[in-house]
Amino acid sequence: MNQFIGELSNYRGGTGDHKRMRSTILRYYVYILLCADGSYYTGRSTDPERRVSEHNLGLGGDYTKRRRPVRLVWSGDFATEEEAYVVERQIKGWTRAKKEALIRGDFDLLHELAKSTEKKVGEKQRAAKK
Repeated sequence: MNQFIGELSNYRGGTGDHKRMRSTILRYYVYILLCADGSYYTGRSTDPERRVSEHNLGLGGDYTKRRRPVRLVWSGDFATEEEAYVVERQIKGWTRAKKEALIRGDFDLLHELAKSTEKKVGEKQRAAKK
């Protein structure tokens, strides 16, 4: 399990906690949006509230522009831009079930889903060697 997943497992804040975390130190946020078509979009920003507004104004990427309105359903903060980037890329590769477990704060299920993914990858690698 990746070191940042462990960090996510300890993060119990979810949507809205970034307000409480603001300080003079620049923080980096990873966020998940629920789009109008029911899909999820994952991104990162130093100001998630502003970024969600931009997405809803059509100033975000092409993906959200075609799926407005969007709603913030999860955010987590990180000390460095690199950490936020790594977590964003990681979440983007997750299944819908893993994203929903994170959004709900169901870290036990998230851990189980991660183990099942690791098992599938191992099976594919063994099959490729045959």
